[in-house]
Amino acid sequence: MPHLTFVPTREVGRVRKGIADPFRRAQILSDLFRLNTLSMIREAGSGHIGSSFSSLDIVTWLWMEELQHPNEMEREGADIFFSSKGHDAPALYAVLIGTGRLPYKLIHALRKLHGLPGHPDVGTPGIVANTGSLGMGISKARGMALARRMSAKKRGRRIVVLCGDGELQEGQIWESLSSASNGKFGELTVIVDCNKIQSDTWTKDANDLGDIAAKFRSFGWGVARCDGHDTRSLRSTFASLQKRFPDTPKVLIADTVKGKGVSFMELTEKRDGIALYRFHSGAPSVELYERAVAEITARISAALRRAWISDVFYDRMPWNPSVPPTKSERLVAAYGDELVKLARRHKDIVVLDADLLVDCGLLPFRRAFPNRLVECGIAEQDMVSVAGGLALRRKIPVAHSFACFLSTRANEQLYNNASERTKIIYTAPLAGLLPAAPGHSHQSMRDVSAVGSIPGLTVFEPCNERETRMALRWAVEENPASTYLRLVSVPCEISYSLSPKYTLKKGVGVPLLSGRDAVLFAYGPVMLTEAVRAREALAQQGISLAVVNHPWLNVVDAAYLRAAVKGKKLVVTLDDHYTRFGTGEMLAAEIARLGLSAPALSLGLAGFPECGQPDEALTFHRLDGLSIAAAIAQKLLGGKSRTK
Repeated sequence: MPHLTFVPTREVGRVRKGIADPFRRAQILSDLFRLNTLSMIREAGSGHIGSSFSSLDIVTWLWMEELQHPNEMEREGADIFFSSKGHDAPALYAVLIGTGRLPYKLIHALRKLHGLPGHPDVGTPGIVANTGSLGMGISKARGMALARRMSAKKRGRRIVVLCGDGELQEGQIWESLSSASNGKFGELTVIVDCNKIQSDTWTKDANDLGDIAAKFRSFGWGVARCDGHDTRSLRSTFASLQKRFPDTPKVLIADTVKGKGVSFMELTEKRDGIALYRFHSGAPSVELYERAVAEITARISAALRRAWISDVFYDRMPWNPSVPPTKSERLVAAYGDELVKLARRHKDIVVLDADLLVDCGLLPFRRAFPNRLVECGIAEQDMVSVAGGLALRRKIPVAHSFACFLSTRANEQLYNNASERTKIIYTAPLAGLLPAAPGHSHQSMRDVSAVGSIPGLTVFEPCNERETRMALRWAVEENPASTYLRLVSVPCEISYSLSPKYTLKKGVGVPLLSGRDAVLFAYGPVMLTEAVRAREALAQQGISLAVVNHPWLNVVDAAYLRAAVKGKKLVVTLDDHYTRFGTGEMLAAEIARLGLSAPALSLGLAGFPECGQPDEALTFHRLDGLSIAAAIAQKLLGGKSRTK
C-alpha cells in the first residue's frame, strides 16, 4: 500500500529556528511546504500543483521574511496578502499550517467538507478575500486600501496581491490599474507569478499580452522584474520598489517556472511540438507522486546537511487511492467527439475557447480543424462578442467556457448577441454542484437563472452521452436560434437508460421510470441518478415515484406537462441549481397556469454550495437519494411511514 508523506508543523518550526541565514532558511522551508502541498493535493485527488509550485518561493519569502504580521487585520501596522489567481491555495495552506496559523490536522482536509476549500474563502483563518474568479484581486485590494484611508489607521502598511500572468488577460485587471495610479495607492504591491503557462498552454500562444512591464508603466505603475525563485533577488527588489515608488502602486513581475521543484513537472519549453502542460490541475498518479516525493525529500536532506541540521522526521500515512469507475458516462468526451463529426459535415462551424481546451473536450477538434479553432484566452466577454461577429457573417460559432464564467462574466454580451437574432451555440461544462472540490467560485448554481430569460436562447442539459450527442446535433442542425448546452463534467455511473426510440422535441421531457403516487422532474446525470436512488428508497415505504428526465431547462410543453402530472398526489422538481429562478420554478409556474392543483415540492440549493468530495456535498445539501426520498415521504405522509 502506498504512503503519503507530510512534514509536521513541529519539524517546520525546528528547521525555521535552526537556520540563521534567511535566504537558506526560506529555500529549505519552501521545499518543506512544497512537499506538504504535493501530498495535500494527492490526498484530495485534485488541486493545482503547477501554479502552487511556481508561487511557493514567493509566498514563503513573503510570509516568513518580508511581511509584518500578515493578515492580522486588527493589529496596527499589519500587512495584507492574498492571491487573486486562487489556484495556489494549497501552497498558502501549507504555509499557514507550517507557521501554526492553521491546525496541522487540516493538512488532511484539502477540498473536503468543512475543511480547506479548493479556492480561497474568507471562512478559512488567514484568508482575507474570496478568489478563484480571476481578475478581481487588484480592485479588491484598492477597496481595502480605501477602507484603511477612511479609518483612523490611515494608510497603514502594504497590501500585496499575487496574480497570474494568464490572469492578466481578464479585462477587469486593466480597468483596475488607472484608478489605483490616479489615487496614488502606494500601499498596493502586485506580484505577477509569471510562469508563462496558463491552464492549457503557453500564455503567448493563448493570448499574448506582449511587454507586460511597459503596459503597467503606461498606467502609471512602478515596475520591477526579478527571478521569483531567488530569495536574495526578491528581498532586494521589494526594498527597491518601496524606496523608488513610495506613493505609486507597484508591480513586481516575478519570472517563475510552473511546477518548480519537481523536474518532470517543470516545463520551460515546448517538448516534441506539444504545448500542453500536464500538471495544471488534478492529482499525480501514485507513481509520479512517489517520484516527486523522492526528489523533494532528497533535496531537503542535502540542504539540511549543508546547514548542519538533522534530517526531518516525516509523518507517513498509509493511503488507499480510490479507483475511478470503469463504466462511466463521460459527457464532455462524447460532446467533443460529436463536435468533430458535425464539423466534417458543416464547414461553417467555428469553435472558440477561453483557455479550457482539455476541460471542454476540444483537443480532438483542434487536431482535426486547427484553422477553425479560435483561442481567446481568459477573456470570456471578448470570446462571446467574437462569436457574435462570426454569427453575423453566417458562421456557426460554438463558444466554450466553464458554466460559472460563461453565463455570468459575458452575460451582457450573450444578451447583445441574442438581440441580433443570430445562431450561436454556447457550451458550458463544469455545470452544477459537482465537482464540489474546487469550491463555490467554480460550482455553477445560477447559470440557468442568468441566461434562461434571454429571448431566443434555449437552455439544455443532457443526462448521458447519447443525449449529449443528440443535443449538439439539435443545436447545429435543427434549432434556428441559439442554444446554451449545460454539461456535467464529472464521470457518472448512471442507473437508467433512454428508450431507443427517444427523439428530442423542444420542451418535452421523457419518462424514465413510471410511478403512481408522485412524479419527480430532474435533469443531468448527477440528479437523475439520485432521483432513481430516491425512487428505490421510497418503494420500501410503499410509495411509487415516477421519474422524468426534463432536459429543457427554460422551456416546457404544456400538453406534455399536463399529462406527466395528471393523477399525481405530489409533483417534485429537483434542480442541480438554486431553487430560486431554476427549472423547478418554471415548471411550477406552468403547472399553476394550467390550473393543476397537485401539491409541489421544490428541491435544490438555497445557499452557497459547499466545497467537498461528491458524496459529502450531495449529503450536506440533502440532494442525495436518501435525503430526497425522506423529503418526499415527509411531504406525502406528514412524517408517518408505511410499508407495503
